[in-house]
Amino acid sequence: MSGAVIQAEGLGKRYRRGLAVDPGLRHALERFVKSPLGAFRRKKDETFWALKDVSLQVNEGEVLGLIGRNGAGKTTLLKILSRITKPTTGWAEIHGRVGSLLEVGTGFHPELTGRENAFLSGAILGMNKKEIERKFDEIVAFAELEKFIDTPVKHYSSGMYVRLAFAVAAHLEPEILLVDEVLAVGDINFQKKCLGKMGDVARAGRTVVLVSHQMNQIRRLCHRVVWVDDGFIRHDGPAHEVVSAYEAAMARNDKNSIEQSKGRGVKARFARWDIVNARGENSHTLSDFEPVTINFRIYIGQPLRDAMHGVALYNHEQRLIWAWNTGKLQLEAGEQQFSHAFPMLPVRPGSYNWLVTLYEDKELVDSWNCTPEMIVATEVYQSSYDEWNGILNIPTRFAMAVPSVTESALRGKEIEG
Repeated sequence: MSGAVIQAEGLGKRYRRGLAVDPGLRHALERFVKSPLGAFRRKKDETFWALKDVSLQVNEGEVLGLIGRNGAGKTTLLKILSRITKPTTGWAEIHGRVGSLLEVGTGFHPELTGRENAFLSGAILGMNKKEIERKFDEIVAFAELEKFIDTPVKHYSSGMYVRLAFAVAAHLEPEILLVDEVLAVGDINFQKKCLGKMGDVARAGRTVVLVSHQMNQIRRLCHRVVWVDDGFIRHDGPAHEVVSAYEAAMARNDKNSIEQSKGRGVKARFARWDIVNARGENSHTLSDFEPVTINFRIYIGQPLRDAMHGVALYNHEQRLIWAWNTGKLQLEAGEQQFSHAFPMLPVRPGSYNWLVTLYEDKELVDSWNCTPEMIVATEVYQSSYDEWNGILNIPTRFAMAVPSVTESALRGKEIEG
């Protein structure tokens, strides 16, 4: 790794809630007549800090992940680094051409076509027309927009817009690529394509800063992770270490979510989940091939008749691994625990998501993509060749022996017969 290409010191960003609207002369006079003294009192500005005293250094060729809850300040930080937002305090320096893929709608002119926006983006990055033309066919092919490239982007769907925006940002060879959670707009196949392209960008020695709520993406792509919490940097370190700490914190918070789920009009709400292994230990990580029970805690707000519970397991590519559902359940109000016991879960190591649902008379009552993800960290029982690695990871014992003379003779007779 070379020197720092991103350097930030003491970054802070303060926002004002709401907008100050000029009431006009008439309303000002009315307020003065009603309360002469009150008319001269200044309303107290309601402000909040989206970022507070954030210092950060990213080296050339590094792939940095930013994680944290919604509203933690991750996107604000990327906007400051992209020069879209000016910090209230502190400073940031970036050395190199920056390609940004932030929220949908940023960076393209709606009246221009896809082709025109691609050339405009390249010009902003400092590329000449020949350089852009050399990359243009790759951009169009990657975005799968051959038929719409000469259509104004204001007529694009959000998915089309993101496909083109990512293709432009990744193919015009920026030295630094800043990517927010916009990839969630695309379909699963395009997300896989984007992840592969970001991996190519990283292997080419360029710098990537990625914001994502998908921990499997962060684990797969990032060397280092920064956890942003309530505007501050809570943890900065190796990807596996920071992601594990974040998931553990989310799990601890889930323990209080039963109380948060209770409220008027709530029919039912899933609140937490955990793994109980053969030794009785609770966690969200599966590390052996022993019998295991998956518990899902749910709060029932009012009695449910003829309810049906479903559960499904997906891998990080959102491929369905397993699913099951109950028959009709009669559920009384209060806290309930749905338990699923397995002799083992022989799936390959990686991250997985449980999806749990509850229906009453075929009407959905609650559905939850369980957080945190389930991490499978068992020993690998797979082929040494990647192309022969399947979904299942089943322990096997291999033995080789020379068959006895009697067995060989019997086999010979069977063949002759």
